[in-house]
Amino acid sequence: MIAQMKQEQLPVPVHRLHRWPHFVGLYAGEHVAATEFVIGATFVAMGASTRDILIGLLIGNILAILSWTLITTPIAVQTRLSLYTYLEKIAGESMTRLYNWANVLIFTVISAAMITVSCTAVRLLFNIPPQLQWYPTDSLFVAVVVAVGMIVVLVAMYGFNAVAEFSGLCGPWLVVMFVSGALVLFPALAESVLGRTTLNGFSDFLLIGDDSIWTGTNAAGKPGIGLWEVAGFAWAANTITHFGLIDMALLRYAKKSIYGLCTSAGMLFGHYIAWIASGIMGAGAAVLLKSTIVELDPGDVAFRALGMSGYVIVIVAGWTTANANLYRAGLAAQAIFHKRSRKMVTFTVGCVTVAVACFPFVFRQILPLLTYAGLLVVPVGGIVFAEHVVFPRIGFTRYWAQYRNLPHSVPAIASWTAGLIFGFGLNAFEVMSFYYLFLPTWLFTILLYTFLAKLYGAAEKYPEEEEKERILNEDIREFQREQALVEGDPVEDPSRQSLVLRWISRVCLALILLLALKVMFQSPDMRTYTSNRDLFYTWAFVLTISYFATAYWVLHRFKALNPQHDN
Repeated sequence: MIAQMKQEQLPVPVHRLHRWPHFVGLYAGEHVAATEFVIGATFVAMGASTRDILIGLLIGNILAILSWTLITTPIAVQTRLSLYTYLEKIAGESMTRLYNWANVLIFTVISAAMITVSCTAVRLLFNIPPQLQWYPTDSLFVAVVVAVGMIVVLVAMYGFNAVAEFSGLCGPWLVVMFVSGALVLFPALAESVLGRTTLNGFSDFLLIGDDSIWTGTNAAGKPGIGLWEVAGFAWAANTITHFGLIDMALLRYAKKSIYGLCTSAGMLFGHYIAWIASGIMGAGAAVLLKSTIVELDPGDVAFRALGMSGYVIVIVAGWTTANANLYRAGLAAQAIFHKRSRKMVTFTVGCVTVAVACFPFVFRQILPLLTYAGLLVVPVGGIVFAEHVVFPRIGFTRYWAQYRNLPHSVPAIASWTAGLIFGFGLNAFEVMSFYYLFLPTWLFTILLYTFLAKLYGAAEKYPEEEEKERILNEDIREFQREQALVEGDPVEDPSRQSLVLRWISRVCLALILLLALKVMFQSPDMRTYTSNRDLFYTWAFVLTISYFATAYWVLHRFKALNPQHDN
């Protein structure tokens, strides 16, 4: 029976667990994406101050790291299951089907936003004007979206594994390029504010920030968002994955719960640095183009900051993120239409995604969209948290609905529905800051589900069913031990060629950063600055191509030596 179960239905076996460096790279790659250009610029347009950005983003991102470490990772490590599989054990098929529909909606919208962001770079190649309205204003832009979007759809259908592996290589490069872009454009900002291209200290940085980047006033000239709103968004931006427990799918492979701290690679090096850097790039590009940041899109900003490499960063960051999310949307849809193949379901969802991507409002409204998406799934995270963490502590039985053979769990469905009404009701009446709504919604759902579950039988004992569960788990562990003997341990590539190429890829990144530092700190006047910037544009592009060529070769060699670990 166990051999006939799908791999996703089984807990992750011990021999497939990963050490902490895997998760550092994974989160660095996933959370330095095309959306960072949009979010960084949005903070500028919404009128955050420099102090609010530097302190607020730090507070919010640290809270997000702790949420992954204290909530998501322990549940993932103890169950070794994805949220989708665990939810079915808790709430039954009906609840899981509803949740899959929610995921189709969320990941379709996020994928559409990423496709649109990628197209803002491609549009520059065809001299298409910026798309500043909520609807497309140029038919050629629609054609570009369809062309780029269908590539994303086809890759999600047929070649997702290769793209997922390739996106892992992008993490270190993306961090370096975001930092480099800010360094390259900062002298231009300094010239516009201080009348010189060099800084004499951190006080000059704060002065430039207050004057030209995070001014404290929004696009309408009114006071902007404050420190706690900035912190709240940084915390709420990923509620889908930590309070909503979506990242159980990733963290179930962690050897220890403490590996949740590896998310700091995404939150501190990714969100914190990338959001600040993209704000600097947006303000710097606006100075060079004699425009305002609200009139620029990610393609404009990236090209002015990074030259030809700017095209690459916007396309790659948008492409890889869109593929991952479209793949998730396809999986969720296939779980609903289980008689259809994943490829055909993904194609159908992809076509809808491409149609949505034609409307630029999707990526321009990414902040509220992410927050609403989090509010949609956070009640489900509360239900799972209650069942896994709270129930054993108060003497209730885990998996009580499964033990009672219930096709659907009334307490789970009712609690999710009530949680949505509660959360969106708080928002409608403006009871508290929009960005913190997930907290009372999560707590409300936990309390309500616990109360309703008691009424429906969670407080009862099921000794026979628990014994059957224990025996099944032992059989699964034995089956996986036999699998481990067949698969063996992963083999590292011992060749000198791979070692040399690995070091070449690292040197390429170091040289890109050194060239950016040269622009920042060795440009005493605008003439020298222009010369250094042009030098950076040329060599950063060459080094980017070299990095991807060498890094991908190393990955290709590893995959060739370990075909049995390709999952």
